[in-house]
Amino acid sequence: MARRNKIEGEIAGLLSSLAQTGPMRPGSLSRQFRNPDERKTPFWQLSYTMGGKSRSEYVRAADVPRIRTEIAEYRRFMRKIARIVALCVKASRQRRS
Repeated sequence: MARRNKIEGEIAGLLSSLAQTGPMRPGSLSRQFRNPDERKTPFWQLSYTMGGKSRSEYVRAADVPRIRTEIAEYRRFMRKIARIVALCVKASRQRRS
C-alpha cells in the first residue's frame, strides 16, 4: 500500500509539473550549407515529424537560441509523459495484485 501511495504521489507531482511547461516544439536543429562542398552560405534548419509527415523549416540565426530552448522543453515534456505512463502501468499492476 505504501508503494502504491508513493507511486501515485510521484504521478501527481509530475502531472502538476506539466502545468509549468513553457513553449515547446518537436524537432532537431541543424546547421546546413547551401554549398556543402565549400561550406559556404550557412543556414539553420529545423526538422520534425508531426501527424506522420516530415517537415523542415528555415530558422533565422537570431531565433536559434529560442528554438533550442523550445526543443529542450519538448524533450523534457516527453520524458515526463513517458515517466507518467510507466508509473500508471506500475500502479495499475499493483492494484490488480
